[in-house]
Amino acid sequence: MLTVLIRRELLDNLMTFRFAVAVLIMLLLVVANTVVVLKDYEQRLMLYNDAVKMHQQQLQEKKTYSAGITYAGELRINRPPNPLSIFNTGFDKRIGNKVTVSHTYVPSLWDSGWHGSNPFMDMFVSMDIVFIFEVILSLLALVFAYDTLAGEYERGTLRLVLTHPVSRGHILLAKYVSAMLCLLVPLLISLLFTVILLTTTPSISLNTDDFLRIGGIIFASVAYLSVFYLMGLLISAATRRTGTALMLAMFVWGFLVLVYPNVILAVIPRPEAPQARAASAFSQIEQMWEGEFGREWRHFLETDALPGIDWNLGLKGSGSEPYAYMWRDPRTLQYSFEVILAFEGFDDKEEHKIPHAQNHFRFLGQLVTRTADQTWIIRKPALEDIFIHPANVKRIWLKLSPVGLYDAATQAWTGTDLHGVRDFFDAARRYRQEVINALYDKEAFGSRQWFSSDKGAADWNILPQFSFQRVDVNTNAKRALLDVGILLMMNVVIFILIFLIFVKSEV
Repeated sequence: MLTVLIRRELLDNLMTFRFAVAVLIMLLLVVANTVVVLKDYEQRLMLYNDAVKMHQQQLQEKKTYSAGITYAGELRINRPPNPLSIFNTGFDKRIGNKVTVSHTYVPSLWDSGWHGSNPFMDMFVSMDIVFIFEVILSLLALVFAYDTLAGEYERGTLRLVLTHPVSRGHILLAKYVSAMLCLLVPLLISLLFTVILLTTTPSISLNTDDFLRIGGIIFASVAYLSVFYLMGLLISAATRRTGTALMLAMFVWGFLVLVYPNVILAVIPRPEAPQARAASAFSQIEQMWEGEFGREWRHFLETDALPGIDWNLGLKGSGSEPYAYMWRDPRTLQYSFEVILAFEGFDDKEEHKIPHAQNHFRFLGQLVTRTADQTWIIRKPALEDIFIHPANVKRIWLKLSPVGLYDAATQAWTGTDLHGVRDFFDAARRYRQEVINALYDKEAFGSRQWFSSDKGAADWNILPQFSFQRVDVNTNAKRALLDVGILLMMNVVIFILIFLIFVKSEV
C-alpha cells in the first residue's frame, strides 16, 4: 500500500505546472550562474599566477638578504583560489591572499594583503551556487508543501483515502518521499550541468576528494531542502486551509531566508571587552620589543669592539641608503623591527668593520627572530579573543536558522570556511620557519650578503619553495559534521511534530 501511495503522490506532483517551472528556473539560474562564477574563478587564477611570477622576479632583483627578508621585502607567498568556491565562495574572496614572509614577525590572518583587483568589488561579481539553493530551493520546497495536507482537507480527498486500510503514518511518509523525489530532480540536474562545466574547464582539475566534497554538498542540500519542505508540511497540517498555509509559508520563507540572516548581524552589538584585551596585549608586546629586545641589543653594541652604539656600526659604502625602524599597528597587535641594507661596495677604510658587522647582524637576526616568536605567543590568543570569538557569537546566532547551518556546512565541504582559509596561514607560518631554518643553515644572517652585494649577491635558491595543499576530505567532513547533524535533527523533530498533529486531527 505504501508503494501505491508513493506512486500516486509522485505522479500528481510530476504532472503539476509548478514542477516544470521548478526544473526550468533551477536549470537556467544555476547554469547561467556557473558560467559567470567560472569566469570569475579563471580571472582570480590568472591574477594569482601573475602575482607568483611577479613576486619571484622581484625577490631575485634584491641583492642582499636584508633587503628581501623583511616586512617591506619581496619574499611573498600567495593563496590560490579554491576551485570549489564556485559552490560557496565563503571567505575565499573576503580574506587577503598575499602574505609577506619575514623573520621579523609571525604572519597571521590579519596581516594579509591583496593581489589583483579590489576584493570588495569581487564580492559583488557573482552569486555562488549555494546562494541560489538557499533562496530558490527553499521557496520551491514550501510551494510544494503548503497545500499537501491543507488541499486534501479542503477537497475532502483525505477522508476518502482514510476509508481504505492505510495508516496516517504511511500517508505522511508517501507524501514526503514523493515530494522530495520531485524536488531532487531540479537539484540534481542543475548540479549535473555544473559538474559537466567544471570538468570541461581547462583551468580546473578535480580529484577524487573534490568529487566526494561535491557529494557532501549534495547531501547537505538535500537535508536543507527537506527542512523547508517539512516546515511547509507542518504549516499545511496545522492550518488546514491552503490560503492561510500559503501566507504563513511565505512569511516563514521571507523571515528565515531574507530577514533573519541580515538582521542578526546588525542587532548583535560588538562586545567592548576586546578593546581592553587589545590594549593589554599590545602593551605586553611593546614592552618585549622596547624592553627586553632593546636592552639586549644595546648591550651588544656597547660591548662590541667598535666604539659607539651605531646600529649599522658606522658602515659607509656605495649603494642605497641603509635604514632601520620600528613599525607598529595596534589594530592587529603588530610590532616589529626592520633593518634594511643594500650596500654595493666599500672602500678599503671600511673593510676592518666588515667582520664586526657580520657578527652584529648575526646576533641581531637571531634576536629579532626570537623576539618575534615570543610576541606571537601573546599575539595569537589576543587576536582570537578580539576578532574570532565575537565573530563566532554571531555565527552561533546565525545557525539558529537552517540557512545559517546550510551555509556553514557547505563552506566546510568546499574548504571556504574560516578553517579552510586559516589553513593557508598555518602553512605560511610553517613556511616562515622553514625559511628561517634555511637562513640559519647557510649562515645568511652573518654573511656579507646580508648587507652587501660587492662580493656576490644573495642566493635566493637556498630558500625552500612554498606549496599549499587543501586538507583532505575527511577533515572537511569533520568540520561539516555538526552543522549537517543539526539539519538532520531538525528534520526528525519537525516530522515528529507533523505526525503528532496529523494523527490527532479530525478529517
